[in-house]
Amino acid sequence: MNKVGRPKGGKNKRWTPEEKERIVKRYFEGEISRTQLAKEEKVTDSMLHQWIKNYENEGIEGLISKTGKRGNAFAALHRSKDLPEIKRLQLQVAQLEVDIERLKKGYIVKGVGANKELITTKDLNSK
Repeated sequence: MNKVGRPKGGKNKRWTPEEKERIVKRYFEGEISRTQLAKEEKVTDSMLHQWIKNYENEGIEGLISKTGKRGNAFAALHRSKDLPEIKRLQLQVAQLEVDIERLKKGYIVKGVGANKELITTKDLNSK
């Protein structure tokens, strides 16, 4: 049985909206089944089905990936050395607002990354 998709441990393919649109349009031409098209283009049938549904509902906008727009915005403060000053200051203000909310709820964060610890302010005062 031939498996479709990437080999185990391989990288996921990133499809551009234009590539997705080209494949979806091939499906709409009606000369090939969705399953056969998925095999030819090395896409899973469920992924192709989702692209078709999104394209029918939203056009090419529906084919633009929504991933990558999430994540920790504050990480940019540590990663990017050439962040514009206004963006850096906006991120610092947002980080301070988060810190204030944590203090209001009675805890602080010690450490960074995987070594982060939440310490209640009650524990700090009892020492």
